[in-house]
Order: sequence, then C-alpha cells, then structure tokens
Amino acid sequence: MTSVIFDLDGTLADTSGDLLAAANVCFRDMGAGDVLTVADAGAALRGGRSMLTLGLHRIGRFDEALVTKYYPVLLEAYDGAIDHHTVIYPGAMEAVAAIKADGIAVGICTNKPAGLAEKLLQSLGVRDAFASMIGADTLPVRKPDPAPLFEAARQAGGSEHCILIGDSDTDRNTARAAGVPSVLVTFGPSGEDMAALNPEALLNDYADLPALARQLLRGEAAA
Repeated sequence: MTSVIFDLDGTLADTSGDLLAAANVCFRDMGAGDVLTVADAGAALRGGRSMLTLGLHRIGRFDEALVTKYYPVLLEAYDGAIDHHTVIYPGAMEAVAAIKADGIAVGICTNKPAGLAEKLLQSLGVRDAFASMIGADTLPVRKPDPAPLFEAARQAGGSEHCILIGDSDTDRNTARAAGVPSVLVTFGPSGEDMAALNPEALLNDYADLPALARQLLRGEAAA
C-alpha cells in the first residue's frame, strides 16, 4: 500500500497562536513581557527553541543556556493550553478522507514531541483519522532524517513508497533524503518561500490534494 504522510504544525493545522502564547509565558517570566507577536508565526512553526532564540535576540539577551533553561517551561505552558487558538486548515480533513477512500494510507510525521502531538490531535478530534503518528522523540532521530518518515509510512500500513506533505525546508529535506516526492503547502506563514525549495508540487488548496497524491504516487510529474 502507498501512503501520504503529513507534517502537523503549519501543514495540517495552524498551531502558531498557542505556540506563541507559550513562548510569551517564558518571556514574561524573564520580565520582558510579550515579546513575540502574530507576525512571528513562521518562527512558531519552527518550534520552541526557534521562538526562544528569536525572542532573546530581540531583547538583546540571547544565551544558549537561557534557551535550554526555558525550553521545558515553554513545553509545560504549551501542554496546559495546547488548543486555545489552534485550527485545522480548511479542507484538510476532507482531503484526508478522500485519500483514504482511494485506498491510500495516511499518517503523521512531526517534529513536535509525540506526547504533545497526540494530545493536540485528540483535542482536535482528528487522531483516529491517521493510522500512524511519529513525533520528534518516537525514534532516536527526527526529521530531516528519513527514518521517521519511513516509520510513519510503515505504521500506517504502507511501504516506503509515499509522499510527504509539509511546510518547510525540513520537510523538503526529509523527502529528498528518503527519495520520495514532497508537497509543500503555500497557505502557511512561510508559504511564499515554498517555491524556492523546489518540491515536486506546491499545494494552494487542500481540495487539490487527493488528485495530486494519486498523480505523484503513480510517479507522474506534477502539473
């Protein structure tokens, strides 16, 4: 069986609001107030350390030790308010259902810690739609190493013949390392940068994904 594997943050769901709020808990603890804003959504979707690094540079206090100190604080804050602002992108779950109806397995491969990813997917009511869920700490390695992608495909019931839907250079590099096609979404905060990464296809609307997935899994070039 072939499979379509999705990234989570910035691909299936816009999680930036809750991530930024968790980072600002840390900056308030430092006495700096709310350092990050909605304009920093792109950094949010690159993860907690990225947000802390950006914010600390912004206030002129960057120190790797502070990033290390506050990263678990950020994760705790995020765990406590993981779904206050997060929304599934329009049409995403309809596309997932259509792909499954075509007999294609679906799974998730994310660099979010697995426990947080599972909690978020359950809270959003979509966990059961995916046959696998591989997080940053499921294996000893994480994306862009191809092993998590292959494991997500395997656990979904598919072979290594898969495609990866993502929103970043990490996803593009993971697919390249795995020797499989990547599809990068253009509706996230960094959407305008996706074309420069030269994925096999760009996705502007989830309504287009089922046909695109069939096309790529047959080994055809995307239009």
